[in-house]
Amino acid sequence: MYKIFLIAAVLYSASTLAADPEPASVPAKQPDLAKLQAALNGEKPDSVAPAVIPGLYEVVLGGQVLYLSEDGRYVVQGDILDLGSRDNLTENRRGEMRGKAIEAVGENNMVIFAPEGSVKHTVTVFTDIDCGYCRKMHSQMTAYNKEGIKIRYLWFPREGIGSESFNKAVAVWCADNRQDAMTKAKRGENVERKTCDNPVQAQYELGQKLGVRGTPSLILESGEMIPGYVPPTQLAQLLAESKAKPAAQP
Repeated sequence: MYKIFLIAAVLYSASTLAADPEPASVPAKQPDLAKLQAALNGEKPDSVAPAVIPGLYEVVLGGQVLYLSEDGRYVVQGDILDLGSRDNLTENRRGEMRGKAIEAVGENNMVIFAPEGSVKHTVTVFTDIDCGYCRKMHSQMTAYNKEGIKIRYLWFPREGIGSESFNKAVAVWCADNRQDAMTKAKRGENVERKTCDNPVQAQYELGQKLGVRGTPSLILESGEMIPGYVPPTQLAQLLAESKAKPAAQP
């Protein structure tokens, strides 16, 4: 009988211990940011979080992803690749940031050319009025739309703020019919010069922040950026393949 009571007591103790809540998790340690901020003239990162590699921290600064050592002495610029999944974890993170930044702009601040029927894919394009391949892409807008692709234009006058291309972009934005004015400007026709409250400078600066270096630069729904012109049929195939990919694991 004594043995039975002893066994019961041990089982009760074990079940009680198992039922106890786990201790609260220890907050993640933060790296020393003093050296990094000094090098950046006091600029503060947008976010800091532990990276997948122990001892490194992911630092988001503008559109950049950096990796910082815990003591704040070393910064790594480069991509982290997962050899198991073959994912580029850094590029996935950049894509996530691009997607959020683009959606924050809002379609009311874009010039949009949408299909008459259903929209299969949406592509956001940083464009320049005078860019040759931008003009070629726009001349095929009907073909893109037939593929079910909605094109959303953001401004990226490559020669910078105050340039001739910048002024043309402002004129298109301030026109009574922005779609018509965009098509005329892309054909090299004159668009009446107007000024108004416009998003051209803000979008140009956003493009710089997101790593746009030339036009056209295409941002897919996944946040992936494709630099350069892609023909309509090829773009539709690429978008279908991108959509079929399994979501990247964090």
